[in-house]
Amino acid sequence: MVLNTFFSFLGKNLAMDLGTANTLIYTPKKGIVLNEPSVVALDNRTDNVVAVGKEAKEFLGRTPERIKAIRPLKDGVIADFEVTKIMIAFFIKKVIRGLQLAKPKIVICVPTGITQVEKRAVIESAHQAGSRAVLLIEEPVSAAIGAKLPIEQPVGNMVVDIGGGTTEVAIISLSSVTYAESVRVAGDEMNEAIQRFIKNEYNILIGENAAENIKLQLSSAELDKENAGIRVTGKTMINGNPSSIRLSAEQIRSSVEEPVNAIIRAVRQALEKTPPELVTDIANNGLLLTGGGALLPGLDQLIRKESQISVFIDDDPLTTVLRGTGEALKKEKDYKKVFIN
Repeated sequence: MVLNTFFSFLGKNLAMDLGTANTLIYTPKKGIVLNEPSVVALDNRTDNVVAVGKEAKEFLGRTPERIKAIRPLKDGVIADFEVTKIMIAFFIKKVIRGLQLAKPKIVICVPTGITQVEKRAVIESAHQAGSRAVLLIEEPVSAAIGAKLPIEQPVGNMVVDIGGGTTEVAIISLSSVTYAESVRVAGDEMNEAIQRFIKNEYNILIGENAAENIKLQLSSAELDKENAGIRVTGKTMINGNPSSIRLSAEQIRSSVEEPVNAIIRAVRQALEKTPPELVTDIANNGLLLTGGGALLPGLDQLIRKESQISVFIDDDPLTTVLRGTGEALKKEKDYKKVFIN
């Protein structure tokens, strides 16, 4: 007991957004202290870690045979337990630095559709990575807290959080999720859709990082200028030679139409299955759009058009979930109803 109290005193408590695309860490004193890709590069022969995070992401599609770059989370949940444990331990050590005796308490946000097996995998990974206690909170609830929505009141709040692996659509009232739709269609699927479009239309293959860069450039004002576009270089399927093309903003938008429509269907389904009183609240208060997908130009207007509900985007949608997770960590007693373990 004394030892636990000692660790509790030393421990730097952390909030973690363990995402398919990126992992973010928050501390109550310093705010966001880490934002790195959820990627680990390993040596195939020895299984030793070569790189983690930003450096490892640069290895995707560029590694020699002896090195493999792994994204250990898929669709928002752990796909590779051992590699996830390595990654979490690396990030925790990077944040805590020097305090080798310190064992942090960690609050981790997870998708609403997570299974009991997946919950255990997240908790065990965090424990084995060095945490003394682990609390789980659902991503849409974290997003609502981060955006300062009145989740504790008997009022319907709607959140659409578009991450890397999943889109979370949730109705929240009285600190609980009254209805949730977790769709395993999000930023990664948009990247894949861009890759397919370029392959089918131009017989050119591009990598995952290149597709993500194309998607991110959609938000550039330069794309809306006449004759503007994005120059893309890949390799031709016919002979493997390098080849360049120029894509217009309209082409890129049309290429991601299928995953965008899947997200809109999830929003409609959530509204169909929500009690009228809560839908009335949502109609009056609007819908929160957050996550990296919220930055896709025109998506908020499309959702507004299809749902007939006003849409507002958080000031910093990439960190809304983490900020909410951090707030729940700081005010654990106030938010004890939102933890799911």
